[in-house]
Amino acid sequence: MQNVYSVGQINSYIRNMFMQDFLLQDLSVKGEVSNCKYHSSGHIYFTLKDGKGTISCVMFAGNRSGLAFRMSEGMQVVVQGTIDVYERDGKYQLYAKEIHQDGAGALYERFEQLKQDLLERGMFAPEYKKTVPRFVKTVGIVTAPTGAAVRDIINISTRRNPYVQLILYPAIVQGEAAAASIVEGIQALEKKAVDVIIVGRGGGSIEDLWAFNEEVVAQAVFDCSVPIISAVGHETDTTIIDYVADLRAPTPSAAAELAVYDIALLLSQLEGYRMVLNRQIQGMLQLRKAQLKTLETQLKKNSPMGKIREKRTYAISLEERLNVSMKNKIMNQRHRLAIYIEKLKGLSPLDKLNQGYSFVSDKEGRTVTNIDRVNVGDPLQIFVKNGRIEADVTAKYPG
Repeated sequence: MQNVYSVGQINSYIRNMFMQDFLLQDLSVKGEVSNCKYHSSGHIYFTLKDGKGTISCVMFAGNRSGLAFRMSEGMQVVVQGTIDVYERDGKYQLYAKEIHQDGAGALYERFEQLKQDLLERGMFAPEYKKTVPRFVKTVGIVTAPTGAAVRDIINISTRRNPYVQLILYPAIVQGEAAAASIVEGIQALEKKAVDVIIVGRGGGSIEDLWAFNEEVVAQAVFDCSVPIISAVGHETDTTIIDYVADLRAPTPSAAAELAVYDIALLLSQLEGYRMVLNRQIQGMLQLRKAQLKTLETQLKKNSPMGKIREKRTYAISLEERLNVSMKNKIMNQRHRLAIYIEKLKGLSPLDKLNQGYSFVSDKEGRTVTNIDRVNVGDPLQIFVKNGRIEADVTAKYPG
């Protein structure tokens, strides 16, 4: 009787056949993504298809770290991995280890990988950015000698400041030789010691702009000692040198505006500054004149002659006050003297003598006011109005 096998044995046998085929252990398959599902566990389940067939694929969560984009329906990709059989279901599928976009998608993936690499190397760090001078004299331009980009830069620069010198390096900006040509242009203008360099071109597809995504161009921009403004494509276009350059302009026209200062605006600002300065100077002069006038008045007041006049005036005032005080003092004293004279007149012996009274004294000149002071026979002196009388005491009679 013919041998009978279980389903599991058959599936295991087929799986061993797949595992022994070295071609199926590491191969790359290109196709269109279909039925893509991101599972909550982190695994990705999808189908690759082309015009002749389909194949089931899975990428486990542990391999997703190398996936730089999110897959979507209709995306063209290249999946690198292993073909194996899932024994339980008896179906084979592609176990993806790496997934890359095909065509433009592949370029975008290269762009993201280089961007991440340069970011980790610090080439985008703000501390390495050089400041674009505000007032430049020479502007270097690395772009194609023909085309709208160079015309826009020349027209806007000339309009903003016709005195700025523009030095053009006619570079190749598209194709295989473009990256080397751009690097040569940057290095040549750096040797010319220009003030700033504009590197760019007009818009285009990612393939057209790819030269500005090359690592050698990014390195040349980073190494350049002259500030560089990137001006590649339109506002929506982004290239690697936009991140490395010291300043990014959305368009070549905007780059010219950033590099060249508007001289009309500068002259207007200078005129405004001149008017403000004049007003401030006039105000300062008026203030200084007023201060000088004050100081002049103070100097006159504090000068030696002024001090002398002031002291002289004060001395005259004191003299007048002293004279008035002396006159008042003399008058007061005269008045008091008159009073004392009148009082003395009332007490004066002469006045009494003139009235018929006399003054009697003993031989020693002492006033005799009491009969007990003299004895009979004592000599006396009697003073009258017009002379003196010598007499002796002949008798005493108590009063």
